[in-house]
Amino acid sequence: MSEIDLATERKGNRLSKIVTRTGDAGTTGLGDGSRTTKDSLRIDAIGEVDELNSMLGLLLCEDLPRRVQTALLDIQHDLFDLGGELCLPGMALIKESQVERLEALADEFNADLPMLKEFILPGGTRPAAITHLARTVCRRSERAMVRLHASEALSDTARRYINRLSDLLFILGRSLNRSGGQGDVLWQKGKNAA
Repeated sequence: MSEIDLATERKGNRLSKIVTRTGDAGTTGLGDGSRTTKDSLRIDAIGEVDELNSMLGLLLCEDLPRRVQTALLDIQHDLFDLGGELCLPGMALIKESQVERLEALADEFNADLPMLKEFILPGGTRPAAITHLARTVCRRSERAMVRLHASEALSDTARRYINRLSDLLFILGRSLNRSGGQGDVLWQKGKNAA
């Protein structure tokens, strides 16, 4: 029986009761049954990944091309895998195939975009702006995972996944501007310096 199966068996029907009061003292349970403080590096990383997943849920409320919708929904499932990996110390749930899928998506969506010669501002269409916001949350998630990895080993695959995802979100922001009839919003160095 795997660690996930054991944790599930110990908790039984764990989602039937949401209010447990077990965290009132500032601790929370991990997937292996151990408890940690709610401000621990591990819980911080889990929270950042959860926020990222919620940002993608918000983005999915927008009118998006079907291919983008499908990609984002797949990513949401991956982020639950990543959250599970973070919740179970020593467990590796993110697979190399998931990282490769992100790389393939980045290549696919980047293929029709013009070469980037300038820095761009996060904005343009509403879906693109939300995507750029999700990218910044993704980068924050990555920083939290790097901090955690400095004290507790995380899988290289999980760290590669979150890094590739921020790249993909940058590309998707550009792609969504283009599909929405808006080009990149280019940074103009010194625009307001007089």
